Amino acid sequence: MTRIAIESAAGTVGELLAEGVHRLREALGSDANGTPQLDAELLLAAALRVPRARLRSHPEQRPAAEAARRFGELLERRAAGEPLAYLLGRKGFWTLELAVSPAVLVPRPETELLIERALALGPAAHGRAADLGTGSGAIALALASERPAWQIVATDVSAQALALARDNAAAAGLARIDFRQGSWCEALPAGAFDLLVSNPPYIGADDPALEALGHEPRLALSPGPDALACLREIIRCAPRHLAPAGWLLLEHGAAQGPSVAGELAQRGFVTVRTHRDLAGRERMTEGQWPAIR
Repeated sequence: MTRIAIESAAGTVGELLAEGVHRLREALGSDANGTPQLDAELLLAAALRVPRARLRSHPEQRPAAEAARRFGELLERRAAGEPLAYLLGRKGFWTLELAVSPAVLVPRPETELLIERALALGPAAHGRAADLGTGSGAIALALASERPAWQIVATDVSAQALALARDNAAAAGLARIDFRQGSWCEALPAGAFDLLVSNPPYIGADDPALEALGHEPRLALSPGPDALACLREIIRCAPRHLAPAGWLLLEHGAAQGPSVAGELAQRGFVTVRTHRDLAGRERMTEGQWPAIR
């Protein structure tokens, strides 16, 4: 790819923005991840260290050479497919603004379906919930922000991810979340939970989609050749940590709903239901552990 080099001689803020949109449109196209106008605006605002609205209110200004150089570097990385959230160091999720890094997945809007279902199924007041594989802490923090009386545990095998999640919790004033390092259920403390929620890796190692996500941590995307491996492990271990009538909520791939529902039913879960995201794709499946066994 040709290196993008933009200098102050390129012109005004308005001209820099137009050039950035043009270059990103060429690189990203018009697919689901291609938002060249928005991306260019956010990257230019970050490079200039000004609010995005200022780009339109002062398009005639000429930025310093260093700021123009920063913009060119950010454009180059975005054109190469690096997620916008990594370039900006942040991503909005639910009602929160989260710090993100290449140590964690970028939180996605479809995962908010897990939050909606957890709030619908969990206790109205006091309850106990765990987020397995918390990454940036997105799910755990969203639940904590909506249910202040809940006791919430968040686990992750990655020490880097947990450090970032703790920082996000502190920044949001949600420091009461109990962060624990370990794989899936093994890090959970004693006692029964009303809810276990997870967005685990579910992309098979041979899935072409994995290549398009190459900038994000592979450990958080793929369990290997068996795309359902992590989902099966969570379904296997969850009942030991669920209260009677407790719920397990799992995000999964758009074609995996029937398989996940089958695994839940075979393990002994009841009231198994699959829900679609706003794009109409089967995105998550829930199951209830029986009150009486």
